[in-house]
Amino acid sequence: MGAPNAGERLLAEQIAYYRACAPEYFDGALPGAVGGGELEAALAAFRPAGDVLELACGPGTWTAQLLDHAASVTALDASPEMLAIASARVGRRNVRFVEADVFSWVPDRRYDVVFFGFWLSHVPLERFDSFWSLVADALAPAGRVFFADDGYRTRDELIEGASSSTIRRRLNDGTPHRIVKVPHEPRELERRLARLGWRISVTQTSGPFYWGAGGRA
Repeated sequence: MGAPNAGERLLAEQIAYYRACAPEYFDGALPGAVGGGELEAALAAFRPAGDVLELACGPGTWTAQLLDHAASVTALDASPEMLAIASARVGRRNVRFVEADVFSWVPDRRYDVVFFGFWLSHVPLERFDSFWSLVADALAPAGRVFFADDGYRTRDELIEGASSSTIRRRLNDGTPHRIVKVPHEPRELERRLARLGWRISVTQTSGPFYWGAGGRA
C-alpha cells in the first residue's frame, strides 16, 4: 500500500483534531449550534421515525433528540473519545454506537432515516459524490434524509485563502490542526444534490446555519 496522498493526510488530521477536542468540543460551538431553536424545531417537524442512522454523531449532540422519535438509532463516529461522551450523555438502550471512518465504512443494513449534524461541510468536495452514494446505500427505498450545518469560517482559520476548503482550527492549548470546512450555499447545494438524483430542500436559518430535508428524486 502506498503512502497517503494529500487528501488522505488532511482527513487523518481532521480525525485527530476531533479526537483531541472531544473534551472541549462544546467550548467552541457557535451560539445556536447546540440547543439551537430553529434547527431543533426543524428536526422535530421532520420527525425522524423508524430506524435512524446518524453519521458523525460526535458527542451525541443530536442523538437524544433523534431518540425522541426513532425506534432505534445507529450512531457512527471515527473518534472513540467522542463516542464515549455520546454514550455517557445518551445512556439509552435503543442506540448502537459504531466506531468507524465514514469514508471507509460500509452499511450493514438500510435505514428509514439518515441524519448528520454539522458533518456535510467536513466532506471534501472531491468526496461529495461518493459520500452521497454511501447515504443512498444506507437508505431504505422510501427513506428520508435530514442534515444541519453551517458555513461559518473565521479569518484566522483561512490559512489557504477564502477559496480553499482547508482551514485551521486550534485546540484550547493552541495546538493547530487542519480540517475541511466547505462553505456550502443552500441553493447551490440543492442543485448539486439534484444532479446526483436527490430531491432535498435546503433552508437557511436566521443565523449562520442551514438544514436540508428530503430523499431520492
